[in-house]
Amino acid sequence: EMMFLYGAYGGSYTDNLIGTLLSIFGNVLVSISLSIQKYSHVKSAGAKDVRVFYHTKTWWSGFVLICLGEGANFVSYAFAPLALITTLNAVSVLTSSILGLIFLREKLRPKAFAKRYGLSFLGSILISGGTFLFVVFGPNSHEKLKAENIVTHLVGWPVLLYMLLEIVTFCLLLYFYKQRNANYLVVILMLVALLNSVTVITVKAVSGMLVLSIEGSMQLDYPIFSVMFVCMVASVVFQARFLSQACNLYDSSLIAGVNYILSTVSAVVAGAVFYVEFKNEDVLHVCMFLLGSAFCFLGVFLISKNRKRTKTFEPYVTMDMVNGVPTIHDRGLFVQPDSNGTFSYGALVNNDGAAPVTLPVDPEQPPVASMRIDPPSGRRDLKED
Repeated sequence: EMMFLYGAYGGSYTDNLIGTLLSIFGNVLVSISLSIQKYSHVKSAGAKDVRVFYHTKTWWSGFVLICLGEGANFVSYAFAPLALITTLNAVSVLTSSILGLIFLREKLRPKAFAKRYGLSFLGSILISGGTFLFVVFGPNSHEKLKAENIVTHLVGWPVLLYMLLEIVTFCLLLYFYKQRNANYLVVILMLVALLNSVTVITVKAVSGMLVLSIEGSMQLDYPIFSVMFVCMVASVVFQARFLSQACNLYDSSLIAGVNYILSTVSAVVAGAVFYVEFKNEDVLHVCMFLLGSAFCFLGVFLISKNRKRTKTFEPYVTMDMVNGVPTIHDRGLFVQPDSNGTFSYGALVNNDGAAPVTLPVDPEQPPVASMRIDPPSGRRDLKED
């Protein structure tokens, strides 16, 4: 009887464990690789060749790791439910937060540390607790994703109704975004979330059929594989375009938090409708899964909010408009002042808050290039280049 149940559900508990471990491993690896690549970018800053990091071993090491991490994430979809894998993306946020503290190496007193990183610490606790809850109480239903099973799901009336609602909603949002200039963050990220629901459905189908083909049951010659693969690539490309547009308008930390919440909700709903992942789950398991997901949502929001609030120090220059003396600020924990409405060029910022004025043109005055500026006492003369 146990063997019958194992065969009927495809070894759901074992498959879920494999998928969960692959997803956690992949998300941690992606976070590490991004940190390594960012380190390579920082080390190469100021070089004449803007693409010098392509010639560093550090950047290529990060690239290899990110490929391995994304590959592990891709394979995990073949083993575990969508509701479990997509929610585990919070692990990537948690890992990035921990790596950020490690790389900063700031020596702060406990009170100052709590004030600066208190929200991140609380968010990390919530993500850890939420991950435990939805992994333990998450859906255990799993099936072998043969081509016939995917077609059966695709032509079912719940999926057709779901797809119709998604298409109508997407078209309405796209109309308001393009024609009515509704450049609200929620509108853009809802478009991304709707595309993400298509992405996760197709990724799970393609990954499942690839795994079965490797195991010996060839699925790649079915037309549904080609259809799912094309939809997967197209949805990923359009997601990237909308996310790029959102990054040009809004803060990346805010985008990361809101996008995680909306995309995860859309993916969980997609898995529940298309793959019927919650069919055999009782009320307790569903409620605990939702509670764990809510903890992760709140944790990601707190971490992203703290990232937006905390700014690292960057050297900058202020110009005293009265004396004409530049001051270089290269120490301390001060943040470069905003240059909105002030005289600025690059990192050169006017610190007296006065807007630039238009000087009258005197025909008898010699050109600026030939003028000699007398510096204050004790300073060397400024010579022309």
